[in-house]
Amino acid sequence: MFSLEGRVGIVTGASSGIGEGIAKVLADVGAKVYDLSRSGKGSIEHDNIVRIPVDITDSKNVKKVVSEIGEKEGLDFLINNAGTTKRWRAEDVSEEYWDEIHRLNLDAVFCMSQYAYPYLKRSRYIGRIVNISSMAAHLGFEEVVPYCSTKAGVTGITRGLAIEWVNDNILVNSVAPGWIPSKMSIKVMDDDRKAKILGRMPLHKFGEPEDIGTMVLYLISKAGKYITGQDFAVDGGALSYGY
Repeated sequence: MFSLEGRVGIVTGASSGIGEGIAKVLADVGAKVYDLSRSGKGSIEHDNIVRIPVDITDSKNVKKVVSEIGEKEGLDFLINNAGTTKRWRAEDVSEEYWDEIHRLNLDAVFCMSQYAYPYLKRSRYIGRIVNISSMAAHLGFEEVVPYCSTKAGVTGITRGLAIEWVNDNILVNSVAPGWIPSKMSIKVMDDDRKAKILGRMPLHKFGEPEDIGTMVLYLISKAGKYITGQDFAVDGGALSYGY
């Protein structure tokens, strides 16, 4: 049910953190995973992970890379994971930063999906796209308003593509991670913020990158063949927290 033997796909930003955790989970069950990231390097070596250095906001180059992979091996899945954020009060956010974060977190998700579309459409396993959204797509967080904007947009793209491509042999879903310690999350987490985060999670502990990877695996495996247009929270119960 969960074997990915014979499948080929892309995970963006898989050089570290959640992206690398996803890539490892998928590679461990047989998938050939292409990591498209700026560095093209990672902390683990795996026979099934191929690392390609590319800036996914560079439309011309990344389209060429996706086309080369698709023409040579086909594509069965695309995981749009790459993203960034930093703490910045809304009234001080520069136009340059607003454009930068939207290019990576939002525009690249749509463009990567476009580039992968003709190959996913031909997948013999049913093509899958999984976008990595966030709790910030559903909740307000101070000092990361641009990030909230991009992740809300990711869930909108997910639902729209799911409906538009439902008859094109492609299923589209998203996963909203809770707080997973990574280089990106640590940048916006001081001790006070950490205490608040742990306090509002019923499980009262942080997750691990592999926790997101196993949900992605479910969605792109045979088990996920009847699921599309959904956003799945993997957050220790945070989105269900009342008072």
